[in-house]
Parts: sequence; C-alpha cells; structure tokens
Amino acid sequence: MGERYSVLRDLSAARTASPFEMARSAGLAPPQAFALGGEPHVEVLELSKRDVRDVVRDPEVRAVAPVMPTVLIQPIEDASGGRAEAEATAAATTWGVKAVGADVSTRTGADVIVAVLDTGIDGSHPAFTGMTLIQEDFSGSGIGDKQGHGTHCAGTIFGRPVEGTRIGVAPGVTRALIGKVLSDDGSGDTEGLLRGMEWALNQGAQVISMSLGFDFPGMVQQMVDRGRQPKFATSLALEAYRANLRLFDALMRMVAAREAIGTGTIVVAAAGNESERQSGPDFEIAVSLPAAAEGVIAVGALGQSATGNGLVIAPFSNTFPQISAPGVGVVSAQAGGGLRALTGTSMATPHVAGVTALWWEEVMKSPLPATASTVIARLIADAIVSPLASGVDIADRGVGLVRAP
Repeated sequence: MGERYSVLRDLSAARTASPFEMARSAGLAPPQAFALGGEPHVEVLELSKRDVRDVVRDPEVRAVAPVMPTVLIQPIEDASGGRAEAEATAAATTWGVKAVGADVSTRTGADVIVAVLDTGIDGSHPAFTGMTLIQEDFSGSGIGDKQGHGTHCAGTIFGRPVEGTRIGVAPGVTRALIGKVLSDDGSGDTEGLLRGMEWALNQGAQVISMSLGFDFPGMVQQMVDRGRQPKFATSLALEAYRANLRLFDALMRMVAAREAIGTGTIVVAAAGNESERQSGPDFEIAVSLPAAAEGVIAVGALGQSATGNGLVIAPFSNTFPQISAPGVGVVSAQAGGGLRALTGTSMATPHVAGVTALWWEEVMKSPLPATASTVIARLIADAIVSPLASGVDIADRGVGLVRAP
C-alpha cells in the first residue's frame, strides 16, 4: 500500500498545445509567449515509491509531495480581551482598523474579490449583511463555522460595523469566496488547502487570506502512532515538509505566471505563533509554511506597548515576516453573533488582506497597470515604521506596519 501524495500539475501547456499543431507540422516553432505556465491543478493519489518516480516524469507535473496535516494557527490566550472589546466599542472602531489607516482611507475594497481559506464562516452574522458569500467545503465537515476562527478573520477583512463598531478593514468588499479548508476542530491537510487555493484562483480571487499552518509535530505523532520510531518519524516528516515547501514554491510561481494573461492574485498568510520572546532572544522561530513559500506575503503580529511608546512585536510572532499588522487584542465577529477579541498572527493576517483589497481598488481606479505586481509594490512601499517602538528588529517586523491608501 502506498502513501497519499499531492500532485501539482500545470495544465496550461496541454491547453495551449493544439492551436500550434499545424505550425509544428510545418516545421515552425510556436510563439514563446504561449509557453507560459499558470493553470494549476491538484490531484491526490496513493503512490508507491516507484509510482512517485513515474509521476514526476510527466511533463505536466510541477511537484509531488506527501499529504501533510494542517491546523489553524491557534490564537494566544490574552487576559486583556475584555478590555479590548470595551475600548473598541467606546471608540466605535477597532484599534487595528485605525492603526492601518483604513478608517481614513478613501477606499473600501469595492469590486475586489477576496478569498478566505479557514474554518468557514457564520454567514448569518450581521457583519456580513448584504454580502455575496460563495462557500465551498474542502474539509469534509460541511459549510458554516462551528470553530469561529474563520468568522473572526473574515470580519477583520471585510466585516460591516456591528452594533456601531467598525471591525472591517475593507467593508466595501461585496463578494467573498469562503473556502473551508479546516474542519470544525481546526484541523485539515494539504489536500484540502491546495484544492481550496485552486478553487479560489479559478473563481477569480484577487486576494487569498490564509491564517493557518502546516502541522509538523502532528505529522510526527501520526507516524509514531502507526508504529514508527520517533527519530525515523521526525526524519520522514522533515522530508515531507521539504517536499511541500517545493510544491508551494512551484504553485506560487504558477500563480505569478497567471498575471501575464490576467490581473493576478496576491496570497497572504500568517507567519505563525511559535516564538516565545518573553523567555529570551533565543526563543524565536522563523516563518513557517505556507507563509514561508516563495511569493506568499508572510505577516507578523504587532501589539500596543504597555508604556505607550509605540507598537511592538508580539512575543509569539515568528521572525522574518515580510510585513506586519495589528495582532493583539483584535476585536472582530464572533460565530453565533456579537464581537470577541483574539490574539495571534491569525488576526494580523486579515488586516493585511483587507489593506491589500484597498490597494487593489486604488490601483484599479488609477492609470497604473491593474496587476498583482503593482498592488504588491504599493503595499510594500507604503508600509511605515514610524509608529513602531524604538529598537524593533527589522527581522521581526519586515518592511513595517501595513498602511491603507
């Protein structure tokens, strides 16, 4: 019996071959412009070692990797949640929306399509009134959000005001793609994630937001539970992690190639919550997958310093993000109704996704090329460091705090 593998194919070569058969038969080379990659298709197969060798010889195949478990990036316990909710209600706007400048931006995210790949959404929440929510389940647990993580993240991206409190960075977004890639207990696997990404791309998503990570310890434990020795299980899980990094790199190159025949898509992902800076400077973990993949905008978390001297890196936020955003005491939609405060890079990521939607609108209404490259350039160039406390390491905050147009 073999193992389950994700197989990433690029179907663009097959789709563009037939128009040039006559040219080939005449001895003429087809135009190179049509040799672009960028039509990803994911399938999951049970393969033996020999099967893997045969599959990778297929010219359509860009990468093969073992299916790995995924998990939501669990919010950090924060005793200040009640205070954050009270402050947001009193100010009528969350501190995160203000910090990124969305409250004074002339843009709202109108006409931008955003995909949220998470635990689903509570579509009946007032925060999403009047929106077109296209939901698809890739977890096997059905649409909807019993966990609450996806609802909270979606609320930060495009939620409407709830009981007079603004929670959404881009409340002008009217069409959202909700891919449930994590089940009701917050777990999933790379099969669901990759299928969700393929679906979002095919549905025309301009922004894809992912507040989740690969569950490396979970994979090790799965193998140990099946009788593998811990050392051997760790080695196999490391091999799978490396293969999945290469697969996601290949997928993101294909995403970038799509821009040549369209506007393109920007993928935003959480850096991860594994660092423990409160224990010392040596307790830092680098950005994990999928945020570590080539072309993904990795997001770190910022909090308000206790002394009021500016924003600081959250102690849990993984190092080497590309950009940072508010991630401590973030108030957003609670599944079942009302608001709640959560803390984590999961909460920082939707701030960046929302600001990305604002920049998409800005670029589409400007003389600039309306492409993902243009939007990313503006997003990165307009990040600021002035609100940050002195001494914040560039390796911890990336280019700085994301800012709305």
